Amino acid sequence: MKYDLIIIGGGPAGLTAAIYAARYKLKILLITKILGGIALTAHKICNFPTYQDVSGLKLMKQMEDHVKNLKVPIINDEVIKISKGFKLKTKNKTYEAKKIILALGTERRKLNLLNENKFLGHGISYCATCDAMFYKNKDVAVIGGSNSALTAALLLAEYANQVYIIYRKDHFFRADPAWVEQVEKNKKIKTIFNEQVTELKGEKFLEGVKLKNQELKVQGLFIEIGSIPDTKLSSQLNIKTDSKSYIITDKQQRTSIEGVYAAGDITNNSLKQIITACGQGAIAAYTSYQELNLSNKS
Repeated sequence: MKYDLIIIGGGPAGLTAAIYAARYKLKILLITKILGGIALTAHKICNFPTYQDVSGLKLMKQMEDHVKNLKVPIINDEVIKISKGFKLKTKNKTYEAKKIILALGTERRKLNLLNENKFLGHGISYCATCDAMFYKNKDVAVIGGSNSALTAALLLAEYANQVYIIYRKDHFFRADPAWVEQVEKNKKIKTIFNEQVTELKGEKFLEGVKLKNQELKVQGLFIEIGSIPDTKLSSQLNIKTDSKSYIITDKQQRTSIEGVYAAGDITNNSLKQIITACGQGAIAAYTSYQELNLSNKS
């Protein structure tokens, strides 16, 4: 079977694209490794309209239910290769499409320190929402200075005895003032500016971290230093990207390759938020629908 449209990625952009494409009555398929994407791990979202605050888990579950209610077929798999004619090979099967939307999102950036992989799941985590409850009455640290780092620290403070935020700058310049205010008021959170982790200490489990000018005894380290675009498929198609490997799109979410659109955090948009990912997903679906209609009439 050849699909009108295959959406690769199941985060906010991919799910919204699926909702719009389904209502356009296109023959579509959504392929994703994880339904909900990285948004699933957000502790608290306070800037999505209709909610004062909502967990990423709840919001993404509602989007997932919306897609399933429209009877969109969802394949939990990973696309590993795209060839000419838009033949998509996953780990288990091959699919074919007339159009493709890439909504692959981003991957967590790592520290690239010795023993980082060794301590993964043994003191190191990239998801406070997933692992905060395992650090009740323990001392932990968060690396980073963005909204994700501050909200991770606030969540950890609900469980941990002491939470350190380690940030290489001299102030929080990327985080929203509302989150900064909450962090500053929380007595369990201590911020250490102008520092960075240089060494991970411990045997089987993380026992502490060495900074440039001091050492901290912590049992948990949560890494929130941003993310990088997933470029495995865009590079196969030779899609044009910017200097940071984000896919360049026009206002209709078209990429440099005809028939391929991109939406969400994988694109070079300046505001990487759930709401903008949803908007781009909707536009990508609409553009693909229009162009499919034109090709069918010609």
